[in-house]
Amino acid sequence: MSTIDTGLTLLKSAAGRVSAANGWMGHAFKGWMPTGLYARALLIMIVPMVVLQSVVAFVFMERHWNTVTRRLSAAVVQDIAALIDVYKGYPQDKDRDQIRRIAQQRLGLVVDFLPAGDMPPPGPKPFFSLLDQTLSVQLGRQIGRSFWIDTVGRSNLVEIRIQLDDAVMRVFAQRSAAYASNSEIFLFWMVGTSSILLIVAVLFLRNQIRPILRLADAAESFGKGREAPNFRPRGAREVRRAAVAFLEMKSRIERTMEQRTAMLAGVSHDLRTILTRFKLELALIGDSPELEGMRKDVDEMSMMLEDYLAFARGDSGEQSQPTDMAQALEELRGDAERHGHTATVAFHGLPVVTVKPASFKRCLANLVTNAARYGKSIAITGQRDHRYLTVTIDDDGPGIPTHLREEVFKPFLRLDNARNQDEGGTGLGLAIARDIARSHGGDITLGDSPMGGLRASVRIPV
Repeated sequence: MSTIDTGLTLLKSAAGRVSAANGWMGHAFKGWMPTGLYARALLIMIVPMVVLQSVVAFVFMERHWNTVTRRLSAAVVQDIAALIDVYKGYPQDKDRDQIRRIAQQRLGLVVDFLPAGDMPPPGPKPFFSLLDQTLSVQLGRQIGRSFWIDTVGRSNLVEIRIQLDDAVMRVFAQRSAAYASNSEIFLFWMVGTSSILLIVAVLFLRNQIRPILRLADAAESFGKGREAPNFRPRGAREVRRAAVAFLEMKSRIERTMEQRTAMLAGVSHDLRTILTRFKLELALIGDSPELEGMRKDVDEMSMMLEDYLAFARGDSGEQSQPTDMAQALEELRGDAERHGHTATVAFHGLPVVTVKPASFKRCLANLVTNAARYGKSIAITGQRDHRYLTVTIDDDGPGIPTHLREEVFKPFLRLDNARNQDEGGTGLGLAIARDIARSHGGDITLGDSPMGGLRASVRIPV
């Protein structure tokens, strides 16, 4: 293998590791990111503000605060150095009254002279003291003698002791003369104004997010087959456009459903007229074995026509309202027992659910009828949590093969050797049930039942 091939291999390996690390970091970052639009918008506002304030504070503390403090400390040390020069140059002032007067009146310092001796032991220092560091540097640079400083003992004063040849000079200086004390005020105003701006931004952002949340609630309600009567376009221009587009889409869907229902209602009315005429003519002809088969055909055509119309109409026109699902399941159990089947019912959770009562009961009745047609025992179970209502219908019938469980939901499909085979039926029972469940925002799935037959599960959001 040549050197170029080896280099390419190493580059590919490194690129692969970098890509894997990048993907891992991106996945971890997404895990920490909030999922809501409101939280993400707040994060987009807060992070730049915090970064900006941090940079400003760093620049202020590093440049302005440090520079001002260094210059103030240098000025105080220069005054002390001048007093030392005066002390050494004018020995005739044995009582040092002139030095004390000049220091206090001209320089704002309180000077005292102690007997020569050892310096006090170093006192406790704060974790971060810019004044201690700056004064130590300036004293070592301008005076070059042993010194001791205390910036903690007295809050408003700074004590400095300097070892002279025959004495110890003790100087008390105002902290404000050696330290830029207005930095805390700057930080306070920076944090205070940032907090006020952040509160105003949060309130404004809530008003901007609220129309989006209302649009999402309206779309969710429409998906569940419910109305949102108080919804109207609000908010920013883009949000209003989305709301108007949603309302137009909703109107087109409802108009299409109404047109389909009206068309089939008209066809149904015409066919009912003809079937009524057939029934009247058969009744006038009289009774005979040949006519009995014709009467059964006419009755079957009437039932098929009602099933077609029900499938086309769906649950349009019915309004959602709170419904006691435990009571509805009990009614289904009673209907099954009246037809000679053994049925049990159990419900867990809060039974009141907002649905279209007549259509949802028809959905469950179709499933119970389908179970009763091929099984002797039926178990109906309902469960409601904070998100979904789930109703399962189990039977002990022959069941449906796994590969055909989705096919049976197709309209007009009748399986030759399966549960959907209904002599005289239309093959619309399961299709109508799933159409109603999906109009409520849910679905129907088929699976294996613990009783040995088929389990039909209806799950809709609450």
